[in-house]
Amino acid sequence: MAGERIRFGAFIAPFHPLNENPTLALERDLDLVVHMDKLGYDEAWLGEHHSAGYELIASPELFIATVAERTRHIRLGTGVSSLPYHHPLMLADRINQLDHITRGRVMFGVGPGALPSDAFMMGIPVAKQRDRMDEAIDVLVPLLRGEQVTKKTDWFELNEARLQMLPYSRPSVEISVASQVSPSGATAAGRHGLGLLSIGATQSGGFNALASNWAIAEQQAADSGTRVDRSQWRLVGPMHVAATREEARAQVRFGLDKWLYYFREVAALPLAPADGSDPVDALVNSGMAVIGTPEDAVKQIERLREQSGGFGAFLMMDHNWAEWDNKKKSYELIARYVMPAVNGVNANREASIEWAAANRPRFIGEAQAAVGARLADHIQKKGTENIRPEILAAMGLDKKSEAAE
Repeated sequence: MAGERIRFGAFIAPFHPLNENPTLALERDLDLVVHMDKLGYDEAWLGEHHSAGYELIASPELFIATVAERTRHIRLGTGVSSLPYHHPLMLADRINQLDHITRGRVMFGVGPGALPSDAFMMGIPVAKQRDRMDEAIDVLVPLLRGEQVTKKTDWFELNEARLQMLPYSRPSVEISVASQVSPSGATAAGRHGLGLLSIGATQSGGFNALASNWAIAEQQAADSGTRVDRSQWRLVGPMHVAATREEARAQVRFGLDKWLYYFREVAALPLAPADGSDPVDALVNSGMAVIGTPEDAVKQIERLREQSGGFGAFLMMDHNWAEWDNKKKSYELIARYVMPAVNGVNANREASIEWAAANRPRFIGEAQAAVGARLADHIQKKGTENIRPEILAAMGLDKKSEAAE
C-alpha cells in the first residue's frame, strides 16, 4: 500500500550575482518555475526583498501572477511575505485575489523579514519585526477566512475590516510561517494551526532544532486548541546534482564563490570556512548542502526525515551555483531519480518485474505449449509445406519425415 508522499519544490529567493542583467535573471526565474511544472514538481516559493541587490523579487505576488499564466499544475507560494512591511488588509486582499485567479494554487508564506537593511529603509525597528509579524498573523488568519476584524496596534488599524470576496480555497488559502532556529515561527504556527517553513533545515543550528521546533509547534497548538499537521511542514536546503560527484563539484565552481560572498559579507551567515579550505568540502561535510549525485540527495532527505520525525515537503533552496543548462539538468535528475526513490513510486514496478522473472519458466512453457498445439493442429490439417524448417526442427519434425509418414 502506498504511504505518505513527500512533495518536492524550490524556495526561490532568488540569488543573482551583480554582474548579470537583472531583467534576464528574472526571466530565468520564471523559466525555472515553468521547467519545474513540466517535470512534476509540486511547489515553488518566491521571496520578497528590497535591498542588497542579490535577491531580486520585490513582489512575490506579481511574480506568482505572471508565472501562474505559464504553468498548469505547480502550486505557488510567497516565500515569504514580510508582514511588517505591509498593512494586513492590503496584503490579505492581494493574496485572496491570487487565490481566485490561480484557482487555489497560491500559498501564503509569512515571516518577519529577513534583511535588516529592508527594515531600516522603512524605519521599522529590527527588534520589533517578530512582534509585528505576530500581530499581523493574528488578523490575517481571520481575514483570509472571510471574517470581520477590528484591531488597533501601534503600526496598523482595522475597523470592521472584511475582504470583499470569500476565499477560493476553503476554509482559507494555506498559510505557512517561516522558521529557522528561534522558536518564534514554530510558536506562531502552533497558535494558529498553520504550516511551518524551516528555511535553514540543513544548517547545523536549523538541523539540530528541527525536532524541538516541531515539538514547540505541537505544544503551542495543544495549548491554543488548534492542531498542526506534518504534511504542512516544509524543510529547505540547497542541492546540486549531476551524473557523478566530480561533475557536480566542477559545475558549482561557476557561481558558488559569489553566493558565499553574499552570505558572508551581506546576509552575515557563516556558511563557508574563512581559513581558505575548500568551501565545497565544507558545505558537503557539514551536511549543509548536497553537491553530488541523485543518490547523495536521497541520503540527505532520509537524514532529514530521521532527524525531524517526518515532514511533508522538501524545498531546494534555489541558487545559481552552476550554469543555467547544468542547473536545469540538476532539477531534471532530481525529478527523474530522487523523487521516485524517496517516495517508492516504483515499488509495484519492481515487484512486477521480479514476479514475472520468477515465473518466466512457467509462463514461457505455457506459451510454447500453446503455440505448439496450434502448429500441430495446422500440420495435421494442412501439412508442413508452409512451415519454416527451423520451426519444424524445433518440434522434432522435418519435411522428409513428414512426407515419409
